[in-house]
Amino acid sequence: MSADASQRAAVDRPDPSGPTAGTRQAGAVPPPRTAPPVESTPPDRSAPADDSTSLDDVAPSGGTASAPAPSGDGLTERERRILAFEAQWWKHAGAKEQAIRDTFGLSATRYYQLLNALLDQPAALAAEPVLIGRLRRLRSSRARNRRR
Repeated sequence: MSADASQRAAVDRPDPSGPTAGTRQAGAVPPPRTAPPVESTPPDRSAPADDSTSLDDVAPSGGTASAPAPSGDGLTERERRILAFEAQWWKHAGAKEQAIRDTFGLSATRYYQLLNALLDQPAALAAEPVLIGRLRRLRSSRARNRRR
């Protein structure tokens, strides 16, 4: 290796005694990421307590959202977006969970709760019969496997 190449390699490499030296030890686990702002904000306490809110009326933060008016097919905009999202295929295991968080601002658990409720709605079956049928079959198959 020439002296010039050695000099370039030394410049490209960070100095081990720099400001980040020693801040992370081998085998140390980094701290967990914080939740996105949508989920980390406390629920709105000024809203009146009403136990009759549906899954569609509850915002991801736990507060009550203004429910968008359903269109002619009986589905809200968010429900149509969830169905369109479910129609996509995912190649990697964690890609869908990250896409759920990025697209809807929901945790994967909350997203699947909404999806599960959506599968039982007749309006969803009328709008996307093939997709809803496939998702219902998957759900019942997984439920059977849990009972075994």
